[in-house]
Amino acid sequence: MSGASDKLRVLIADDERPARSFLASILRTFNDVEIVGEAANGMEAVSLIESRRPDLALLDLQMPELDGLGVVRLLRKNRTPLVAFVTAYDEHAVRAFEVNAVDYVLKPVEAGRLRQTIDRVKDRLEREDFHSEETERIRRAAAEYEVEGGKPLQRIPVRRRDEIILIPINQLVSIVADGELLYLRTTENETYSICYRLRDLAARLDPARFVRLGRGTVVNIDMIHRIVPVPGGTFTIILTDHQEFRVSRIQSRLLREQLLRL
Repeated sequence: MSGASDKLRVLIADDERPARSFLASILRTFNDVEIVGEAANGMEAVSLIESRRPDLALLDLQMPELDGLGVVRLLRKNRTPLVAFVTAYDEHAVRAFEVNAVDYVLKPVEAGRLRQTIDRVKDRLEREDFHSEETERIRRAAAEYEVEGGKPLQRIPVRRRDEIILIPINQLVSIVADGELLYLRTTENETYSICYRLRDLAARLDPARFVRLGRGTVVNIDMIHRIVPVPGGTFTIILTDHQEFRVSRIQSRLLREQLLRL
């Protein structure tokens, strides 16, 4: 824990003011806790976490635009605190986080349950080399939950320097994997990079709107301008922004079934 007082530095993020106030009122009864910030949305949470460096972030799992999972994914690795998710009952969240997260707290939050979370966090902080281990565990848990969530993405949050930009799915032209990064090309001819596995992101896209061309490429079906047959039974895809991609043999068969039949 940072600071001479040895108090646990806690940040609260919830889009509902009464929920933030209620959490804060409980935390203020703990004499070993200091509230270092309150965020009204996910974007504000990212900014406050990185500037105020809390020991613990209490994140609402279901914030609009950028939820608690998105916050975790956008944090710089060296600025990721321990995280506990505050959520209404959600069996996916319980299953994903009871092993991987430092904790999850169900709403309505009870003081005794929140005290357990604080004690658990303090115990983790006393262990050596906790940080890199916990950061990777929580990132894996976030990815697992996002894939299990089942609802197609409507927008993708990305970082550009100190900003967070929300890319609407309908503005996405292509996604190309390169090592550990994905490059997102938009209809505005902008390219953004995120650290995410292509198969995980593809699983969260509407299959009626996006098609996979091979191991490393996904494109927006509406952005396909031409499909050119190649000897051997495969295709080259030309997009409206003139990007060209070769389609794998397996995906060419699927493409033929999906797009090339009346």
